[in-house]
Amino acid sequence: MHKKHSSPHSAAAISAPEPPRPPARWRRVLLWTALASLAVGGLVCADWWICLPDDVQATYVGRQSCIECHRQQYDDWQGSHHDLAMDLATPETVLGDFNDAEFEQFGIHSRLFRRDGKYWVHTEGADGEMADFEVKWVFGVKPLQQYMVEFDRPPDMPAHEIARVQVLRICWDTERKEWFYLHPPDVRERLAPDDDLHWTGVAQRWNNMCADCHSTNLQKNFNVATNTYHTTFSEIDVSCEACHGPASIHVDLANRKSLFWDRKRGYGLVDLNSDAQTLIESCAPCHSRRSHVYPDYLPGNKYCDHFNSELLLRTTYHADGQILDEVYEYASFIQSKMYHQGIRCTDCHDPHKAKLKHPDNALCTSCHQHPAGKYDSPSHHFHQPDSTGASCVECHMPQTTYMEVHPRRDHSIRNPRPDLSVQLGTPNACTRCHLDKEKAGLQDRDDLKQYLDWILAARDGDEQVRAVLAGLDQEMDKAYQEWYGKQHQPERRFDKYFAPILDAARRGDPEAEKGLVRVAGDARLPTVVRATALLELGQFDSRQTTGAILDLLADPHPEIRATAIGNLQGRLDEQRLAQTLAPLLGDPLRLVRIEAARVLSGVPDGLLRGSQRQQLRGALAELERGLVINNDRAGSHVMRAILAENQDQHERAIQAYQDALYVEPGTSGPRTNLAALYDRLVEMQQRRAAQAAARGDAAAGDQATAEANRLRQEAARLRQDELELFARDARLAPDAAFVQYRYGMLLYLHGRFDEAEQSLRRAADLEPNNPQLLLGVTLFYKERNQPELALRFAEQLVRLRPQDAMYRQVWEEIRALPRSPSTSP
Repeated sequence: MHKKHSSPHSAAAISAPEPPRPPARWRRVLLWTALASLAVGGLVCADWWICLPDDVQATYVGRQSCIECHRQQYDDWQGSHHDLAMDLATPETVLGDFNDAEFEQFGIHSRLFRRDGKYWVHTEGADGEMADFEVKWVFGVKPLQQYMVEFDRPPDMPAHEIARVQVLRICWDTERKEWFYLHPPDVRERLAPDDDLHWTGVAQRWNNMCADCHSTNLQKNFNVATNTYHTTFSEIDVSCEACHGPASIHVDLANRKSLFWDRKRGYGLVDLNSDAQTLIESCAPCHSRRSHVYPDYLPGNKYCDHFNSELLLRTTYHADGQILDEVYEYASFIQSKMYHQGIRCTDCHDPHKAKLKHPDNALCTSCHQHPAGKYDSPSHHFHQPDSTGASCVECHMPQTTYMEVHPRRDHSIRNPRPDLSVQLGTPNACTRCHLDKEKAGLQDRDDLKQYLDWILAARDGDEQVRAVLAGLDQEMDKAYQEWYGKQHQPERRFDKYFAPILDAARRGDPEAEKGLVRVAGDARLPTVVRATALLELGQFDSRQTTGAILDLLADPHPEIRATAIGNLQGRLDEQRLAQTLAPLLGDPLRLVRIEAARVLSGVPDGLLRGSQRQQLRGALAELERGLVINNDRAGSHVMRAILAENQDQHERAIQAYQDALYVEPGTSGPRTNLAALYDRLVEMQQRRAAQAAARGDAAAGDQATAEANRLRQEAARLRQDELELFARDARLAPDAAFVQYRYGMLLYLHGRFDEAEQSLRRAADLEPNNPQLLLGVTLFYKERNQPELALRFAEQLVRLRPQDAMYRQVWEEIRALPRSPSTSP
């Protein structure tokens, strides 16, 4: 018999009992834990999911709402130029000497003093009489401080509203601690009290010239009907929300008992650091020379939805894109290599302190960390260390002084180009540093205070100055080529590509046309350069130019598309114009849409489809709303009037012209336009009178005739008033060709032919290659039955624009006129 032995693999072992179940209370704990986890997870999900309603709008809450969480940024901001952009006039803010200080300019003896704890100035007012004016606000801090006076404030105006404010031309130099007079550009004479440039004139008005960029949430609030301002702001200076936008949503989200920000709105503020373009475009509105497109700009919005940056105009930039007039930084910076490499404003500037991040050359070498000695050493700059010539910005960002004491650096950040100075007379950093009035024998020339004065004097025909500059430019070019010639040859060829072409276009050289077409279409070049070339193409009317303009309607850059649209006006017949531009009424950027609407505003509705007509009405509404921003200026109302005329809305046009004259009675232009509209309405009334006579309705005929006579008399009165204003303008701007031209045409309409000839010839002499001015002189002599003189100028036109069919037709018509053998040029 065999004995049974027990084994771990026996049946009992194989069918082991189940582990003991936990007690019931532990099962309940696990269940509740699971339920709690689900509940918490659900609450967290709900917390994340629940967000602010879509229609909640952010409002301005003031910097006090920011300090608790952003104390460091607030401390950095305090005392910055943004903080001190504007303030009430108090002992803490006023830097100027108001201790009965005397100041004399052009025979006007002003006094700056204190009375009853307030600051006052005794000076010439708008009526030409001396009077006392209270200084209520200070403007700016360094290197100058300006002072502001309020006018036209009614007793019942709410305390938070500000009436018309004028900025004194007597300013305080905070560096030299002395008073000085802020001259208008190019004006060095006493201003008449009724001159727009007088301190009480529209050009020195805070509400429309300065306020927008020196305060937060500025609302101009001009009332056309009463010709009064009710300007407001949320904060007097450039505070947090000026750059970050209204912060109420951000503050509400920060104070919520939530684990999350808003799933749709994020932090409730625009992320300025999301990309370089967003940040740059948040600075650009106050650091660019631009016009308004549409109101209600907020940081993060597209720049071209609200503003139109000025191109490189001949009055504000040199032909190579360097700054000429006070144009601020944006249009210069977007020309630079830095911009195209993604560099942003805050790479160099601390956004809260509003100061440079590093001193001297460290500002540049903090990024340009190349092998030791590549840039910040004599082997690169060829100057003594720590000298002016060893400074990066002196060579690559030369400065020009504006507002008498305020130096501004050119932000196009370029290499010096003495070779272009030799060729075109443009400035270069090398010559700027090496100018010496004593060596040039010009030590007695007080008008040559800075390099720009030399450039302008040479441009205006000062041969002595021109010779000095030419010699220095050649010397600098020789040294530059010896130092950098081979290294910078590719760049020199590239830059030399567009500057001579823009220079030729500015001189009206017909050979510039083909070059402008190339520059406008060259995607390698900065957009602002291309748009400028496209603008200059407007003076040419060949098929090649029209074709190039049409091609650029599809360019990816809105500035190019908008400029191309403007250049098509008058080039295409109405049907083709409508077919070409109608698609752009739906452009994603407002600048393009409203320019298309402006050009199409006079096109018959029948040339547009139903949806296109609707888009046109929408874009025109946007355009008109944008014009309201400057409803305190005549130009805004003149544009409204032109739009109304284009749509045959004569009563609206008349009212808009009258509004222009009401807000700026001393401006020239609106009266001429309104008189021309009255002329057209006279013709309409004459047709009505003839129709009434044909059907035997004497009463209606008499009424139409009487209205025609009234309109005719009103037009004559307007033209007479306009003639006096243009005479004033022609006297004040004797070298402004277009002013002389318009004055000459108005003199012609008044039958003052000898004076008209003088003004028209003056205009043509000032700009001998301007086809519009030459055409005016040509037609003047044609109408005066002087075919020999008319032919002389017509031949100039044809030589200047050989491909322009209109000019050739005028020339052929004049050639066919009979000659008078006694007439001589």
